[in-house]
Amino acid sequence: MSALANEHKAINLSQGFPDYPLHPALSEHLFNASKQGFNQYAPMIGWAPLREQIANQYAHQYHVSPNPDTEITITPGATYGIFTALASILSADDEVIVLEPAYDSYVPNIEMCNATPICIALKAPFFSVDWEAIKKAINAKTKAIIVNTPHNPTGAVWAKEDWNTLYDLIKDTAIYIIADEVYDTLLFDGKQHFSAFQHEGLRNRCFCIYSFGKSLHATGWKLGYVIAEHANMQLFRRLHQYLSFSVSTPTQVAVARFLETNTLYAQAAFMQQKRDFFLDALSKTPFKIHQKSPGSYFQLASYDAISDMPDTEFAKWLTINYGVATIPLSPFYKSKKDERLIRFCFAKEEQTIRNAMQRLLQIPSNA
Repeated sequence: MSALANEHKAINLSQGFPDYPLHPALSEHLFNASKQGFNQYAPMIGWAPLREQIANQYAHQYHVSPNPDTEITITPGATYGIFTALASILSADDEVIVLEPAYDSYVPNIEMCNATPICIALKAPFFSVDWEAIKKAINAKTKAIIVNTPHNPTGAVWAKEDWNTLYDLIKDTAIYIIADEVYDTLLFDGKQHFSAFQHEGLRNRCFCIYSFGKSLHATGWKLGYVIAEHANMQLFRRLHQYLSFSVSTPTQVAVARFLETNTLYAQAAFMQQKRDFFLDALSKTPFKIHQKSPGSYFQLASYDAISDMPDTEFAKWLTINYGVATIPLSPFYKSKKDERLIRFCFAKEEQTIRNAMQRLLQIPSNA
């Protein structure tokens, strides 16, 4: 969709990247780190001051203290962390439960490990969990369950009660949890993130994946981290040392220095303002929403009042004819299930959103 947007000079509200500047201190720290000679390999597990900052801020936010030396590893982005976590535990013929719609790397990552994805649909339009379906899917081959909260593409958020329910289903098994928590700093309307690593019953079986690209609005830096209990982290690092070995040193130094005076967990109000501005503008168009996004960069919208096209066809039509690029929901399902919803990214400058809405206002109902 980004390529199509470029081809047709459309405003890109599809891919999840901000179009506003970085915090100026981040850029300054990156420049200084390189200038000061931090240009050679960092330790395999990550630059120590950065791991310590993560541990301290995580403990303050979530009231549980991962060990920075044995339970935190810096990675070249969160997508890498997801694959490495899966590859560290999967064998041929294992099964992994995937809740759909799902981030598009999950299923290919599982298949690359010669394992089998077992896809279970969340219940539209609010994308709640079908616990009975999960219960029925669990069997002797089930090796892991992937949980994404706040959820891409829907924004849905798991509460502590959801984790409790999951624990009750798997407590007598050896099933791992891959917890994709990259939007943990971006929850709205007073919602609080609850991490799998916070849950006493799940801590020893989870890999929690995070992204500085999302929390610091610097997706191109491709910097993330994984938190896991010591024994699980040893499994992770056995692969990590032969995949990327280490991560960009000046970038790690820059983020560590930034975190000396800034917290990762101060972005929610900033992003909620963008979400609310977007929703107010969208309300004047023929698009409808079922639920305000509770978290992430994204808002789903229904186009039923505009067209009966399949979602991918509609998203292309919208880009070509009205110059606004979005993402259809069906590619987030292995089965290409069509809920007739599209995903907007609202992590944009207000002027970008205004310009997009001027174009969307031209769409007649039942076009």
